[in-house]
Amino acid sequence: MTPRPTPKPGILEISPYVAGKSKATGAARIIKLSSNENPWGAPESALAAYRDAAAQLHRYPDGGHHALKQTLSDLHGFAVNELICGSGSDELIGLLIHAYAGAGDEVLYSEHGFLMYRIYTLANSATPVTAPEKNLTADVDALLNAVTAKTKILFLANPNNPTGTCLPFSEIRRLRENLPASVILALDAAYSEYMERADYEAGHALVAEGTNTVIFHTFSKIYGLPALRLGWAHGPAEMMEVMNRIRSPFNVTSPALAAGVAALKDDGFITRMRALNQQELLRVSQSLTQLGLEIVPSQVNFLLVKFPRTPGQTAADANHFLMSRGIIPREVVNYGLPDYLRISIGTTEENGLFIEALTDFLSARKTL
Repeated sequence: MTPRPTPKPGILEISPYVAGKSKATGAARIIKLSSNENPWGAPESALAAYRDAAAQLHRYPDGGHHALKQTLSDLHGFAVNELICGSGSDELIGLLIHAYAGAGDEVLYSEHGFLMYRIYTLANSATPVTAPEKNLTADVDALLNAVTAKTKILFLANPNNPTGTCLPFSEIRRLRENLPASVILALDAAYSEYMERADYEAGHALVAEGTNTVIFHTFSKIYGLPALRLGWAHGPAEMMEVMNRIRSPFNVTSPALAAGVAALKDDGFITRMRALNQQELLRVSQSLTQLGLEIVPSQVNFLLVKFPRTPGQTAADANHFLMSRGIIPREVVNYGLPDYLRISIGTTEENGLFIEALTDFLSARKTL
């Protein structure tokens, strides 16, 4: 056989990302609680803008994303040249690593951080490094202790997926102030729009202060537009310009750009979605606690639920049972959390059916 080319160092160390399942065999109805999607959908204005954009599918999209960046600037007060848009925040995370880390460099993140940090790091021949968490929460001191002369980027998802835990802004500021100035602090704020804590801030003030900090956002969560793959980042203009040099020229489609602009202009949408989510989050949390399960406190649109290691009652057993009912949770073994399932918050009806199924699972196990 003809020998195949050898991939770059790091590529063969990658375990491909596995998304939340969307199918369950044998179930008449599927309730997908595996991907932290907004079960109430996108704003009607965004759907209308998407449909209208269909008339221009024969034209290339705006490669500079001018309307979306201007809308973000008007809404948040950021300078347009401090913004970049991408095919989901995933692409932008990859661009940052591609631009600033390579062979011999280290990219640091917390123990149960988003899997794409590792994947993009290895894809660029850099070395992924993790710091231990404390009570499933990022530990600023552990992160700082893991910094070396090789550290180029420190990623921190706040709130974090899959744990749902969050650090107050005072800790984020302490982290930034104690990092070497040259180390990029990359704050993944995918779930920030769900937060109502008075001590929370996504971190944009750190950009305004001139530090090497980049904040990532997505339209895939509270805005209900994951199918469009749309995200944006805010950081120093010089760094955004570097990332723009290596991104694809038409990396965001016209329908996605149009829907994103419309979603941002829907003033009440975020408030309504946050209220609906908090109402159902509280109900599901209370129900699971009453069932005797341990949950990780969360303010976002999912819960991390711990199951016992007793045979027949494990997270894997619960997953199998729920899947047989057409209810799809997210296993998190690949995050190093084999005793847990991550449960997205669904609609009131979906959550009721989930609680009913989980009650049946636990009741059946108690009688064994």
